[in-house]
Amino acid sequence: MRRVIFCVCVLSCLSASAQEAKKAASGQPNPDSQYRLGPDSLPQEGVPKGEIKGPFTLPSQVYPGTQHTYWIYVPAQYDPAVPAALMVYQDGQAFKNETGDMRAQNVMDNLIYRREIPVMIGVFINPGRRPDQPEPTPKNWGDRDTNRPTEYNSLDDRYARVITEELMPALAKDYNISKDPEMHGIGGSSSGAIAAFTVAWERPDHFRKVLSNVGSFVNLRGGHVYPEKILAAEKKPIRVYLCDGRNDNRGLRNGKYDETRDWFYQNVRLMKALTQKGYDVNYSWGMNNHGQKFGGAILPDMMRWLWRDGPVSTDPNDAVERDFRPPVAKKG
Repeated sequence: MRRVIFCVCVLSCLSASAQEAKKAASGQPNPDSQYRLGPDSLPQEGVPKGEIKGPFTLPSQVYPGTQHTYWIYVPAQYDPAVPAALMVYQDGQAFKNETGDMRAQNVMDNLIYRREIPVMIGVFINPGRRPDQPEPTPKNWGDRDTNRPTEYNSLDDRYARVITEELMPALAKDYNISKDPEMHGIGGSSSGAIAAFTVAWERPDHFRKVLSNVGSFVNLRGGHVYPEKILAAEKKPIRVYLCDGRNDNRGLRNGKYDETRDWFYQNVRLMKALTQKGYDVNYSWGMNNHGQKFGGAILPDMMRWLWRDGPVSTDPNDAVERDFRPPVAKKG
């Protein structure tokens, strides 16, 4: 059974380049060809750049013998005297990759500057690993040689405890982060997306905003049951943005179809369950493969929607509200 789960997990993280090559060889159009990063995902002249600090190491008591590597994004507008929002990204190495498909630090720079999202601390955290195991990279996300499959795909509260009981206290030592769960968001891609959802599902007292790109809500370790869990449980105060593509992994293997391992179908099922239950949910269905091309192209819109309800002044004489957010003045 473990061997089957491992094989499927590797399939779920099949690189976009491999899928592109397969499509090209078949003569079919590349489903990812229409998705490109826009200006909100690129450095812009005049926009203050935040600083990425790290890497830092977080020893884990929840998964004894493992540790998590993470980086912290600190926007130029962060003021230690003012509580900041928080956004945590799973598979941090992929989300902060300066030449990758997400480039979340650029998105935060641009949207914070224009007051489209609040001033927020960003955290890019990698899956747990033993000290003797290699660090995940943009090319190898760690399914073969880290604790990623167990942490991200299991439907229990252990990874939620890593985030809420280990990571957040470490952050609080150095940063003034709002204690309001409405000011805490969490996101990821593939298995990192279901991990983000599970954190909010298990701990809505800490996280209430979820960003999910090509989420693995499939039967790797039982993730396909979330629609039923959602409908059976009391509604929780979480907001969710889902995106996936029609050319994601579709559960076809060796001529047989397994709907519990159809990524797109299961994401649609999840959306319908959340909608039926009355959740604050948004979604976008593209043509993309299993990867981050589509998610990266719409990441700015996903972030704007998730964080849309920040306070706003309608006073026409409010010069601060009508200006871009400047960097915090450095104390001499």
